[in-house]
Amino acid sequence: MDQQRTAVVTGADSGIGRATAVRLAEMGMDVGITWNSDQEGAEETAGEVRALGRRAEIEHMDLSLLPEAAAAIDALGDRLGRLDALVNNAGTGTSTPFLDLHHEAVRTVIDIDLIGPFLCSQRAARRMIAQGDGGRIVNVTSVHEHQPRVGAAPYCAAKGGLGLLTQVMALELAEHGINVNAVAPGEIATPMTGNEGADVTEHRRPGVPLGRPGDAREVAAVVAFLVGPDGSYVTGASWPVDGGMLRMGPQAGSHLESDSWRRP
Repeated sequence: MDQQRTAVVTGADSGIGRATAVRLAEMGMDVGITWNSDQEGAEETAGEVRALGRRAEIEHMDLSLLPEAAAAIDALGDRLGRLDALVNNAGTGTSTPFLDLHHEAVRTVIDIDLIGPFLCSQRAARRMIAQGDGGRIVNVTSVHEHQPRVGAAPYCAAKGGLGLLTQVMALELAEHGINVNAVAPGEIATPMTGNEGADVTEHRRPGVPLGRPGDAREVAAVVAFLVGPDGSYVTGASWPVDGGMLRMGPQAGSHLESDSWRRP
């Protein structure tokens, strides 16, 4: 009899994390959910997972408290019975000029956005290797894994580092049947961007080729592909989900207010 597949999604109390947890449940997976400051949101996510007939477990995890926080991965793996996929989604950022940054703020962003996923992935990979039948790890980075943003020095450094860490993990874990990829969202309608639950078709973004922000479910769909059977020969890649923003090169930016770039 096949084992029930399970996943842990960090930061799944809202936004991309919640959408991903629900999408994986729709695929038939039991889901572990971590939260930092919004336990009620995590319970709501768990309720959506359970409404789909799948198990849900929640665990508090504050990635600013390392290395202890990563123990949440093992706690959820124990309660779920196994661990087939880890989605490192929890993250934070800053909007502070480079010269005004303080060490503590930089260290917090690097811990949450880079060191935390590193330690969580180690724990998940060790469990997957012990199980003996492979697994999937997906790191949610950002378009700023690939391109800089003014005022986001530690965020860009962490996401760029997580992107390259993804590639190293993919090489080293391939012999164990563990596929590792990154998903790099652009502007998505989430609490982090201040517009969770918005109808994305009603928000113009002239600086994005598709002309709007993304919906969290559109990111979740790509994560689900990478976690599911159709992503079995994909590893070490970064998948932008950004409405084409990165293709804009030096013109890129959701802040643009005009469509004038569309004409030569």
